[in-house]
Amino acid sequence: MRTMLGFAPQPTRVALAATLLLAFANPAHADTATDLRAAAEQAVRAQYGTIGSRVVIVPTPLNARLHLAACNHPLQTHLPARQGTPSRVAVSVSCAGTPGWTIQVPVQLQVFRNVLVTNHPLARGDILGPGDVHPEERDVARLGYGFIESLDQILGHSLGRPLIAGVALTPGDFNGRETVHAGEEVQLVASLDGIEVRTRGMALDGGDTGARLRVRNDNSGRVVQGVVIGEGQVQALP
Repeated sequence: MRTMLGFAPQPTRVALAATLLLAFANPAHADTATDLRAAAEQAVRAQYGTIGSRVVIVPTPLNARLHLAACNHPLQTHLPARQGTPSRVAVSVSCAGTPGWTIQVPVQLQVFRNVLVTNHPLARGDILGPGDVHPEERDVARLGYGFIESLDQILGHSLGRPLIAGVALTPGDFNGRETVHAGEEVQLVASLDGIEVRTRGMALDGGDTGARLRVRNDNSGRVVQGVVIGEGQVQALP
C-alpha cells in the first residue's frame, strides 16, 4: 500500500498542500496590504501636509478578501486634484510590473491647523479685533465652510450674523468691508416723537451696515451710540 511506502493518502496530501499554500500566501498578502497603506498614506501626507498643518491618518482596514500579486517595482500613487480639505480620499495605487494592477485605497485623514475662534459672543456688524478671537488647533477637514487663520484676512470686514463663543470663524460669517470708517465725518440721524433730526458727527469706530459704534456730535460734543444704516450714515440710539 502507498501508506507503507511513505505516501500519504490522497485527501491528506490535498489538505497538506492547502495548508502550505495558506502559510505562504498570508504573509505575502499582509506585506502587500502594508505596502499599499504605506504608499497611500505617504501620498496623502505629501499633498495635505503643507506648512502649518498636522496630518493625522485614521487607520482604515483593507478588504480582507483582497489578494494581489507581489510587486517587484516601486508602487505608484495618484490622488484626485485637491479641492478643499476632505476628511476621506481614495488614493489610486498601481504596480507597473507583470502582471500589473491598480487599486483604490481609501484613506481617512484629519488635518489640524491653527484657526481663529471667538472668545465671547459677537453681534452682527461687529469689526473683530485681537481681543475678540484666539488661535486654536482645529481639524479643518471638518470645517466644510472654510476657516480664518489671521485677522488680516478679514481686515475691514464686519460680521454678517451673530456668533456664540468658541466657534471657528468662516469667510461666510462676514459682510463686505466697513461702510463707515473711524475718524471720518458721518451724518448722525436721530428720531424723537416722529421728528427726524440730522446733524454732523465724527465716527469714533468703524463698521458695516448694522454695526454699533460711537459718534461724537459736532454741535454738542457729546459721544453717542449709534447703528450704521448706510454709507456715511449712523442712526443714533436712544
